[in-house]
Amino acid sequence: MPDSERSIEFEFVRATENAALNAMRFIGKGEKEQADAAACDAIQGVFDLIDIRGEVVIGEGIKDNAPGIFLGDKLGKWGAQDPVFNIALDPIDGTTNLSKGSPNAISVMAAAEAPAGSSQPIMRNIPSYYSHKMSYGPAVAEFLKREDPQANFLDAPLEETLPRMAQILRKRITDMVVLVLDRPRNQAFVDAIRRCGASLRTIGDGDITAAVAPSLPDSGIDLYVGIGGSPEGVLTATALRALGGEIQMRMWFPNPEAKSREVKGMAETEIQRIYRSRDIVTGDSAIFSATGIIESPLLPGVKLIGHKAITHTILMRAKSQTVRYIRAVHDLEKKTIHLRSRGGEGKESKIGKG
Repeated sequence: MPDSERSIEFEFVRATENAALNAMRFIGKGEKEQADAAACDAIQGVFDLIDIRGEVVIGEGIKDNAPGIFLGDKLGKWGAQDPVFNIALDPIDGTTNLSKGSPNAISVMAAAEAPAGSSQPIMRNIPSYYSHKMSYGPAVAEFLKREDPQANFLDAPLEETLPRMAQILRKRITDMVVLVLDRPRNQAFVDAIRRCGASLRTIGDGDITAAVAPSLPDSGIDLYVGIGGSPEGVLTATALRALGGEIQMRMWFPNPEAKSREVKGMAETEIQRIYRSRDIVTGDSAIFSATGIIESPLLPGVKLIGHKAITHTILMRAKSQTVRYIRAVHDLEKKTIHLRSRGGEGKESKIGKG
């Protein structure tokens, strides 16, 4: 049988690379909406040329009404015989950082092929804007799979969780490094980490990079915890399927009004459910591609040398648990990208001329 996932995985690399290249001219200019629009334009342009039926089941731009690619949008040519893919994406994870010229900005996409004849999404769309999340690496995930597969860290206080994690990792708690998204809503986690004596690292933006970090062997991060975006949690879960790490996440609401608005009519048992990576991406298929725009723990950023641009991309595939690091050199005097705003269907633009 043809392996559709394998045949198109590098198209996702092209999409995130082009998004990074098209958005890089906005670094530090305070124009995050324009940067996001440029990244979306490049991604849509790539997929206008690809023979798939891609449906966006997790889009971006919802929380702040920024320009974006949204839930239900179609990507690909949509030929009658083309394979069907669920797609999750964040054309720029870290738009605020990019607008300020600060570290931690990537372009990221994930996809899962739907089985033939399936009418149900195989990537779960979690309807809340935010979720309470904790992610950890393969060593902890493998231990818990054997010893305590139903472990619940979201209801346990960090003062209990951190010593347990340290024991699993065979570390002193003072040698544990915990990463938290720097937001007022996460102050309680920061205080608990300090009380435990673990090392704290904070990140201003870039929720996906932060949550993937514990599963990267050279990141120096043992645990990610905090309240961040739900769509970013789905993208993280896709990456962790390939890396062997794990995430626990549950919907979170800043106030009762937000809860009523976001999950109206949903049963409380479903609202309180803890999702793990296989609950979020239910099939065996999963592709994850991310290209650095500004350097992060996950990837270096775009580097300009004369008329050349160097990009760094990570491509993961869950079926084979293959992780590829791709360094590409682009000649900006010759490089063109397809932009939907230029009419799609083969219309191209020189990088930076948008």
